[in-house]
Amino acid sequence: MPTRHLGDLAVSALGAGCMSISANYGPPADKNQGIETLRTAYEKGVTFFDTAEVYGPYTNEKLVGEAVAPFRNKVAIATKFGFDIKNGGLNSRPENIKRMVEESLGRLRTDRIDLLYQHRVDPSVPIEEVAGAVKDLINQGKVLHFGLSEASATTIRRAHTVHPVAAVQTEYSFMERSPEKNEVLATCEALGIGFVPWGPLGMGYLPGKMWANTKFDPATDLRVGFDRFSEENLAANQPVINVLWKLAEQKRVSPSQIALAWLLAQKPWIVPIPGTRSVNHLNENLGALNVTLTPTDVRELEAGFLQLTVHGGRMNEAQMQVVDQT
Repeated sequence: MPTRHLGDLAVSALGAGCMSISANYGPPADKNQGIETLRTAYEKGVTFFDTAEVYGPYTNEKLVGEAVAPFRNKVAIATKFGFDIKNGGLNSRPENIKRMVEESLGRLRTDRIDLLYQHRVDPSVPIEEVAGAVKDLINQGKVLHFGLSEASATTIRRAHTVHPVAAVQTEYSFMERSPEKNEVLATCEALGIGFVPWGPLGMGYLPGKMWANTKFDPATDLRVGFDRFSEENLAANQPVINVLWKLAEQKRVSPSQIALAWLLAQKPWIVPIPGTRSVNHLNENLGALNVTLTPTDVRELEAGFLQLTVHGGRMNEAQMQVVDQT
């Protein structure tokens, strides 16, 4: 497994997004199935596991803690703070950050968090105070690296002046290009910050296994309220998958492997975190590391994409309201 760097943190070139095992993309998986998937990921070379206190809530951190316990010292765990789980909204006050870290350490069965993200930027707390609180935790050894999720270029720069930001996590995929347009990728490159795309397979769309009639459980699946996953837009975005299929057939691989290889080819400091509860899908995702895209391949993919329109916003209005875009 090749490694990449998020700031000074060395991790496997592909990480494991753990959220979907426990929450948000349908009912939670059986715990033993989740543990088997994560331990298989480690056996295959994955050393970067991404979770958050809000996934479940709390249950995904517990799952990750149990799954990686036998090899804890050989992997990096990323988790996140910032949602006010009890009262709703956001809460990044320094005292809340420090309380949350203590609770997450317990659920994760560990004495340190390798990468701690602010899950969403809290407009009521200056980012300098947030960075200062995380810096205190780093000085105490409870946190090793500082990250931001869904932060704007301006916020990233402000935080970085207080303590170096190791990684920025934002949705980014072959079909979701916001970080290319809002200066986030450029800012990461300028400051030596790693970038972690969540939703690298278009929240499950890019493998090409969803159709206009695909149904989502309204009680357990966030995507049911996302424009991009409406019946109309599931059909309208099929040409995006067709671009991936064209090259996938030439290389005798899958569209998801092309989509992940495309992300890996963008920059050497990009570390996608595809999520799955299935060992078969895990193996398929890791197969992307064996797919070599030539400069011509990348140009052809881009030329095909530029002829298309992606239909539907990436999240619903309420979710987008807590994305930092200033």
